[in-house]
Amino acid sequence: MSIVLYEKIDKIGKIIINRPESLNALNSSVFGELNRVLNIIEEDSQLRVLIVTGSGRSFVAGADIKEMQSYNSSEARKYAEIGLRTMERIENLVIPVIASVNGFALGGGCELALACEIRYASEKAKFGQPEVGLGIIPGFGGTQRLSRLVGLANAKELIYTGKVIDAVEALRIGLVNRVLPCEELESETMKLAQDIAKQSATAVQYAKVSINRGYDSALANSFENEKNLFSLCFSTRDQIQGMQAFVEKRKAQF
Repeated sequence: MSIVLYEKIDKIGKIIINRPESLNALNSSVFGELNRVLNIIEEDSQLRVLIVTGSGRSFVAGADIKEMQSYNSSEARKYAEIGLRTMERIENLVIPVIASVNGFALGGGCELALACEIRYASEKAKFGQPEVGLGIIPGFGGTQRLSRLVGLANAKELIYTGKVIDAVEALRIGLVNRVLPCEELESETMKLAQDIAKQSATAVQYAKVSINRGYDSALANSFENEKNLFSLCFSTRDQIQGMQAFVEKRKAQF
């Protein structure tokens, strides 16, 4: 695999979109390799966290326009289905996913960042959904995830105008968690991943399920779901280890 690189550092996986000559634009080949990497990740019970980033000066600058420009409606629908399914696979991984946004995150690249749960950005990062300038709309979940993350008004302004914003503005509207100097982005993202990886894997996974299931549900149902997952924790070795370590005033070894 050459255009989607994958490496594993201890219990942390890292995906690197590697088409720097095209600013890591998404095309059918990228989606094919990305899904094969996701197959590996889904089968690896030792993984605790996944980082997604791009090579060179771009995270992902968008979908490959040269590939899409000749599509008819039927072909475009199939392409959107591939993109949506890939983003959903990333979003629904049992482990947390962090986007390390090192540069351009436009169109499909912004949608890839949105499919991740936490977004760290370099000072040079740029975000946007410029599809309307091409006569189309976001097709990989952007109209839905962006509005849920930054609110309807901010999402509509970005999508209707197609404007590109810098990392500072992305932080202001809640699109990213942190903005970092370029030289610190990789190390700080790894520190975050390590902080997550040293916690109880079961508890982190249950927390993810509870948050994701409850986000669009009625509050009463969400509370019920949280209660059920909370109680399930007490049937795990991690709960025994974590509480015993606390009582014994030592660090838990999960």
